[in-house]
Amino acid sequence: MLNKEQQIRNSVLYMMPVIISSLLPFITLPIFTRILSKEDFGVLALANLYAIFVSGLANLGMTEAYKLNYFKYRKNNLMTAQLIYSVLLFVTVNYLIAAFLTFAFKEALSKIIIGSAEHENILFWAFCSQFFTSISYYYMTYFKNSEEAKQFVLFTITGSLQYFVLSIFFVVFLRTGVIGIVYAQLFSGAIICGMLTFKFVIKRKPSLSKTILYESFKIAYPLTPRIFLGVISTQFDKYIIGLLSTIGGVGVYSIGQRIASVVFTFMTAMHSVFQPQVFRRMFDMGENGGQEVGRYLTPFAYVSIIIAISISLFSEEIVYILMPVSYHGAINIVIILSMYYGFLFFGMQPQLLFKEKTHIISFLSIFSVGFNVLLNIPFVLKWGAVGAAWATFIAAFISGSISFIISQHYYEIKWEYKKVGAIFLFFFGSSLVMIILRHFYVSYEFRFIFKLVSFLTYIYFGVKIKVITMENYLLIKNMIALRKAVRFDST
Repeated sequence: MLNKEQQIRNSVLYMMPVIISSLLPFITLPIFTRILSKEDFGVLALANLYAIFVSGLANLGMTEAYKLNYFKYRKNNLMTAQLIYSVLLFVTVNYLIAAFLTFAFKEALSKIIIGSAEHENILFWAFCSQFFTSISYYYMTYFKNSEEAKQFVLFTITGSLQYFVLSIFFVVFLRTGVIGIVYAQLFSGAIICGMLTFKFVIKRKPSLSKTILYESFKIAYPLTPRIFLGVISTQFDKYIIGLLSTIGGVGVYSIGQRIASVVFTFMTAMHSVFQPQVFRRMFDMGENGGQEVGRYLTPFAYVSIIIAISISLFSEEIVYILMPVSYHGAINIVIILSMYYGFLFFGMQPQLLFKEKTHIISFLSIFSVGFNVLLNIPFVLKWGAVGAAWATFIAAFISGSISFIISQHYYEIKWEYKKVGAIFLFFFGSSLVMIILRHFYVSYEFRFIFKLVSFLTYIYFGVKIKVITMENYLLIKNMIALRKAVRFDST
């Protein structure tokens, strides 16, 4: 297992692409929201909805199967290569079939998904861009699981910068409209996927194995309903807004979701650090690893929520500064979805996957999606895009709580309940107070004071539970100083 210094180093490394990928949209949003309309963003969101949905079907649960089987074969280089190449071939064939069907029926699909046949090209190219993203995901998972943080960071940052430059080029200079964002996704994804494939062909000679593919498929296929329904759960809200409300409402919701998703991006970076370590503890220590896993995860819960509470508390400043008045309806959506993404921390724990209870994962997904759909319809009819955000959060909170209980039954992580409970209660409480203060039009001055006090209180709590310590501060400081010294000496 990695020592504390190496884990902090990996955490810092994984934060680099998060910072860059989070900052770049904040640069483009003020530009794009003044060139593209709410309806344009709604069309883009619905096209990406279809792309993600079909991508979930094409992968057939192989993303989760690959994560698990990597640790099974990691000590054998040949079998490691056979695992990734066999899975990639399987997924690519599925995508080619889906691409043919999408192209053949793109006009009809555009009418059903977006509401107009004129957006058929946006729909098709959005799907194609998702193919490259999906294939790259397996390579990046290899980097995460093998703890090659530098490679993961390098390719993630490169992809983000390419997308940033290309989206500005297409939308601002060529004035292609919203399809320019799709072209940027497509070309940047294709370039990164090509680079990763070339690197892996050099690193691991291509080799296939029917046996390994079959073993992966046995784990994966029960997860297909979960992947399928998981996509519906996360994307249905936008579709139902477009169906029952307006395309413009989808656009505002999509913008709010884009800002709040910084929370999820940050948590995913944290996940890249702690998941391999959690898996290792589970594989190496078995049932006896529950207490160590729980103690290990507390700092990650705190650090994950520090970004969530920042985005939630200061959502109105972010929206006011970045976007014109027509998008200001996204403020409460940002707060609510920040709570939703923050709560997903518990869903990131792999207890059921470790126990290979994939059928239970799919059953829980069916329940979660059904509950989400049932809530979204009345909530959207009553409150529009904000209602969709509330329905998504409430459904995730209830179904996630049930999933937490069941996961604990099969593999008990002995959480530090007082510390973790205090973290999430404070986060949810301060976010809900912000919504109430805005609802009753309490003066901005008072709201701002409340935000500062809440944020500083959370920082103080981090000191009390010994997540923010002088030891950790000095460790990070020395790491940075050492890195600078090495660079200086090398010059």
